[in-house]
Amino acid sequence: MRILLACMIGAAFLIASVIPSTGQEKVDAKALFEAKCSGCHKADRATSLKKTPKEWQTTVTRMKDVRKAPINDGEAAIIAKYLSENYGKESK
Repeated sequence: MRILLACMIGAAFLIASVIPSTGQEKVDAKALFEAKCSGCHKADRATSLKKTPKEWQTTVTRMKDVRKAPINDGEAAIIAKYLSENYGKESK
């Protein structure tokens, strides 16, 4: 029973340590975007656009699935959220 409790507490601390805080999330997302997307094109290619959150999600998914960008599903979600929050337009 003590081993199980110790494992659960350890897992909770591990999960908490990898979840970014609200203030840090934007910095990490920007760095992730720049690191992963600049391999194929300059960052300003994306940042010069204004898209709705759905349009950004579609674009990032296309980059991942069709263009084979080196990102996983979690990274794609972070990048799409970053782009929609910083380079977005309102949905109609």
